[in-house]
Amino acid sequence: MAVLLGVDTGGTYTDAVLIRDEVAVIASAKALTTRHDLAIGIGGAVANVLTASGVAPDQIALASLSTTLATNALVEGQGGRVGLIYVGFREQDMEGHGLWNALGGDPALILPGGHNHAGLAAQMLDIAALEAWLAEQRGISAYAVASQFATRNPEHELEVARIITERTGRPVSCSHHLSAKLNGPKRALTALLNARLIGMIASLIQKAEFKLQDLGISAPLMVVRGDGALISANQARERPIETILSGPAASIVGARWLTGVDTALVSDIGGTTTDVAVLRGGKPMIDPAGAQVGPWRTMVEAVGMRTTGLGGDSEVHVQGDGLAGGVILGPRRVLPVSLIAQEAPEIVHRVLDAQLRNTTPGEYDAAFVRAVPGVEADGLPDKDAAVLARIIDGGVQPVGSILKTRMENQTLRRLIVRGLVQVSGVTPSDASHVLGNVDTWDKEAAEKALSLLARRRTGAGSTLAQSASDMARMIVDQLTNQTVLAVLETGFAEEAEQFGLPAEQLARHVLTQRGLDGHKGLMRLETGLNVPVVGLGASAGCYYPAVGIRLGCAMVLPEHADVANAIGAVVGRVTIRRSGTVTCPTEGLFRVHLATGPVDYADAATALDALQFALEQEARGEAIAAGAEDIHITATRDLRTAQAEARQVFLEGEITVEASGRPRIAA
Repeated sequence: MAVLLGVDTGGTYTDAVLIRDEVAVIASAKALTTRHDLAIGIGGAVANVLTASGVAPDQIALASLSTTLATNALVEGQGGRVGLIYVGFREQDMEGHGLWNALGGDPALILPGGHNHAGLAAQMLDIAALEAWLAEQRGISAYAVASQFATRNPEHELEVARIITERTGRPVSCSHHLSAKLNGPKRALTALLNARLIGMIASLIQKAEFKLQDLGISAPLMVVRGDGALISANQARERPIETILSGPAASIVGARWLTGVDTALVSDIGGTTTDVAVLRGGKPMIDPAGAQVGPWRTMVEAVGMRTTGLGGDSEVHVQGDGLAGGVILGPRRVLPVSLIAQEAPEIVHRVLDAQLRNTTPGEYDAAFVRAVPGVEADGLPDKDAAVLARIIDGGVQPVGSILKTRMENQTLRRLIVRGLVQVSGVTPSDASHVLGNVDTWDKEAAEKALSLLARRRTGAGSTLAQSASDMARMIVDQLTNQTVLAVLETGFAEEAEQFGLPAEQLARHVLTQRGLDGHKGLMRLETGLNVPVVGLGASAGCYYPAVGIRLGCAMVLPEHADVANAIGAVVGRVTIRRSGTVTCPTEGLFRVHLATGPVDYADAATALDALQFALEQEARGEAIAAGAEDIHITATRDLRTAQAEARQVFLEGEITVEASGRPRIAA
């Protein structure tokens, strides 16, 4: 009997599941996710599932981890300070493709160099400028390098990476290692985000491995990639960007394993995000444009997933402009008041009681802040460091006692983005406690917090809600509405060509919304989904029945839906894809663009065969390194030709090789 361990670190909970021979769930367990050190939550969940199952640690043959860490970090704007070296491009390329925005103030160098479309050097690489710039940098955790046409010739990227490694010793993310496609600015963005995540993911994997070893588990550790496939822990360290949408991808694999459904929308609600994807023919659909998380469109192969900053721990914002008022949720995750009250009950209840005694609502009612232990705070401006020191010294405190001026609001936001502090506030999880749907944390604190929120004023001057329970119902109804929009957007996006409007506009269109209401007048309007929705996540049972009713579709809530991500983490396959191109720069010359540089051949067939052989060797080697066995290799060729003078002329050929196999399990 092979026992497989799957672990998923979500925004609120870390899940662990044990599966026997990929056939049956032996046991599952949870532990609170410890944001300051995810390995603590991982260790707690694994220890709990071992206790629940009675399985000895040395019986586990394979461990696999899916994580929302990379996804959440990009959605919330977190990650290390990075430097971008942009070779052979122009200043306007940075502006036009959003790279300055993605850098968020981190340093960048536009360096002469790069190649042309044929893989020939466009201009010399300015090494002196690079070395001078590197000497000025401080506090950089990793570097990203993107060179013009690096997928046709990576020579300059490799040389820049070598120099950076020699001068700084910091990790370097090269764009051609992450994608074989053209579009330099998009590759640069992918490399930049990869560099930002390197330290974070490497730390998680290392701590997870140590934690498993402490528990007596010596099985190899795998990590789920964004397309649902498994890779080795070492590969995840080098290419952490490939783990964006890791958790959501695992949920799709888990949904299929749990339900056997072939065609459906899968909606997974976590603490931070809601992830919606299409399952068709029993397989998750891959996004042909590359994975998008928050505002960033990358070149990472991943499931076609729409990720929305909406979860059980989404921050509740009061909309006081309209006459009726209302709330909106997300995209930022905060600690539920009911949770922080468990950690510091005396402080939280004392502050909430004092705020309730005030005759007028306060701007920072029911909002708390605490420092995240163990996070380095190097390079902070003096003002930011002073605010952080006050937070560290005071432990859990009301936000209003920390902020001395309105300007310090921006300071607090910067500290949150850096992952140095956490804010607690009202969330849908608190609303669920008030309504009696959940009884996990401090219900009394949730009721006090929602009472404070309910007395906020609308544009008409009346209170937002009459009671804590009314306020809770308003929040849960808003979560339903925003979830319905997220699901509709995914459905419309799959059939966008038939409608001619953006999916976001279609989901919010008045005809769509009136159709959901079942409008019947002179016109009869009906709108809904024509396929079932598989609802996943620990809180799916609380929120998703209403979503199914609103969409007029079957809502499938399978057993073990709360640990679907952990299940998907361990029932997937190792799959490595590698792509390459053959071009024809001049008649009679066929150029193979390899990872080591271009090689020329005298005929197209020989060039294509050479490329396929190289890609197969690379993919097989990567699959073996990822821990795969019984490897099966397939190759597809996309040849572009033209008719000229009654003969076919070769223009370009692209070959994609896929090596797939089951992960090796420990004896």
